[in-house]
Amino acid sequence: MNNQKRELILAFESSCDETSVAVIEDGNKILSNIVATQIKSHKRFGGVVPEVASRHHIEQVTMCLEDAMTEANVTYSDLSAVAVTYGPGLVGALLVGVACAKVVAFSHDLPLIPVNHMAGHIYAARFTSEIKFPAMALLVSGGHTELVYLPKENEYQIIGETRDDAAGEAYDKIGRVLGLTYPAGKQIDEMAHKGSDTFSFPRAMFKEDNFDFSFSGLKSAFINTVHHADQVGEKLNTDDLAASFQQSVIDVLLHKTEHALNVFPVRQLVLAGGVAANQGIRDGLDRLISKHTDIELIKAPLKLCGDNAAMIGAAGYIAWKNGEVAGLALNADPSLEFEWFDEER
Repeated sequence: MNNQKRELILAFESSCDETSVAVIEDGNKILSNIVATQIKSHKRFGGVVPEVASRHHIEQVTMCLEDAMTEANVTYSDLSAVAVTYGPGLVGALLVGVACAKVVAFSHDLPLIPVNHMAGHIYAARFTSEIKFPAMALLVSGGHTELVYLPKENEYQIIGETRDDAAGEAYDKIGRVLGLTYPAGKQIDEMAHKGSDTFSFPRAMFKEDNFDFSFSGLKSAFINTVHHADQVGEKLNTDDLAASFQQSVIDVLLHKTEHALNVFPVRQLVLAGGVAANQGIRDGLDRLISKHTDIELIKAPLKLCGDNAAMIGAAGYIAWKNGEVAGLALNADPSLEFEWFDEER
């Protein structure tokens, strides 16, 4: 009979416009994952309004906590630790989750685990498969596009990132030009599968020997094309516009990722982040990894690509096992980022 105690992590996520609380067992089993989305509230503004997001988090977080504990069928005495996203993100939104996590940790004498939101996205893939090291992660989200080298468990080193717009940010901006509702990523992906790459938008930084991305030029080229057509009364095929935009994004992501895989000897490639739900990107990486038979591709499950507390619980479990515990002075860090890769380390 196995009497080993199960390790239960209560996790909070409130970095942007989703309030989420989860209970995770042993870092890889979801007992509950409650997510209260705010998309309807922000849709009329065409993007996330920080003050509105913060107020919604305050309204939702205690109800999400109650629901998560009830669904998991656990009590506070069953918990091993409390994990919380403390950055990056919107400072007011982050503070709600941090404050609630600190109250629970203090009230029930539990360790408080600080979690980088981007580490959470990476460890969402752990619900698909165990992460094997060294690994490379392609993180694609509304606020971030970066390649992260994972030399071993709980170590994250950025090797390249976007120099301007993140991929998800570019999707939302061109979505507004096309008259799509926020968030536009899923709609553009669906349109892209109906159209063709007829506009041949630019592929930025293809010839530069680095791992950085740039999507600002692509966004500008798209907007200029649409505005010029409007001025001369030309009707453009919106499906072809979406397909051309998406193909440029995919080509850049694949090109830089392949460059990283050729330089860094890794066992796995991890696809994560909100934009990782994009079917065009997922299919593109499937094609790319078929040329690298010694590397396994693992993707965050579609339902865990967006912001959620389950991924924070998974990353928090790993951080806790590696001795990362915060005091009650823990504060939000909206500009938090991983360390940069250093060849001399």
